[in-house]
Amino acid sequence: MTGDARLLERWGYVFQDSERLTQALTHRSYGARNNERLEFLGDAVVNLVMADALYGRFPDLTEGELTRLRARLVRTETLASVAREIGLGGFLRLGGGELKSGGFDRDSILADALEAVVGAVYQDGGFEVARAILLDLFAQRLSGIEAHAHVKDAKTALQEFLQARGSERPRYELVGVTGQDHEQHFEVVCLVSGQSPAHGRGATRRHAEQEAARLALKWLGGP
Repeated sequence: MTGDARLLERWGYVFQDSERLTQALTHRSYGARNNERLEFLGDAVVNLVMADALYGRFPDLTEGELTRLRARLVRTETLASVAREIGLGGFLRLGGGELKSGGFDRDSILADALEAVVGAVYQDGGFEVARAILLDLFAQRLSGIEAHAHVKDAKTALQEFLQARGSERPRYELVGVTGQDHEQHFEVVCLVSGQSPAHGRGATRRHAEQEAARLALKWLGGP
């Protein structure tokens, strides 16, 4: 068993083409044949598997609520945490600069590499193999996730974030409505003191306000 193959020893998976795994573990700083394309593929697989798992686990949640739960599972910080749990950083091939700067433990590099490994498994062994590995990797997180603990809407989250810092409440202004009566699109700006306006768009004014609040919260470094 090669050094790279030990990464998947837990699941007993052996690559038919070991070069796929090697490529998945190769950061762009190391060479032209790197893991960026496999990362693209793995990202889609991770999102589908997590969406399917949540869809089955929470039959009563809305599309928006499921989307927010999935976002917590597939965000960079969560993926990096999973990568650390399996010691992925120790298998990465990085360029000299990334090695010196501690790239093997950087969230973005670890998250991208995990997605690339998933993409490589999908290519090599098919969807069901990749799905089984992902469900095992995320088993604890999926079983521990609460339907309503993480679906706080962005407007509420933004208001609480600002209140905790003694800042004024955000204001929302409708700046445009386009489309026919049966298919309108709304544009809203969220105004936060000291920040540039955050624009949100949606099929309803409420959706547009939520999107604007989400963007404002992101700019402010909120949850």
